[in-house]
Amino acid sequence: MIKGVEKVTSGYAGGEMPSPTYEEVSTGDTGLKEAIQLAFDPQIVSYQELLDIFWKTHDPTQQDGQGADIGSQYQAAIFYHNETQKELAEKSKKDMEKEGTVATTITPFQNFYPAEEHHQKYFEKNPHAPYCRVVIAPKVEKVEKLFPEKLKK
Repeated sequence: MIKGVEKVTSGYAGGEMPSPTYEEVSTGDTGLKEAIQLAFDPQIVSYQELLDIFWKTHDPTQQDGQGADIGSQYQAAIFYHNETQKELAEKSKKDMEKEGTVATTITPFQNFYPAEEHHQKYFEKNPHAPYCRVVIAPKVEKVEKLFPEKLKK
């Protein structure tokens, strides 16, 4: 995990459907996206540093999905909580657009609904599951390679 990140919660964001289930969100009809909510200490890791990690560990060019996960519920998005975050996110997106088309959206934070317990810390609980080995492990390795100084020991 990244130094300064105090908590990561898996869940669903970007829509209004109290207490959604994974099955409901995965239909793509709820307006919600699979997301994580981070609690972080800005004295240790800045929002800008988190944006840098985000941009370098996902495919910002893919519309409606990430890798084999296809559908509006998988569209990469940044949900900002205030004007400063919005400005930083938009600037970072413009910087990424210099390298090509960016499909990642920047959206005001609306709601966040925690996912079911078995989705929390999924990679930690299921490191040998095929999805974890093929999709998550390469992203973790990328973070370890690109940002070793930011990792908790």
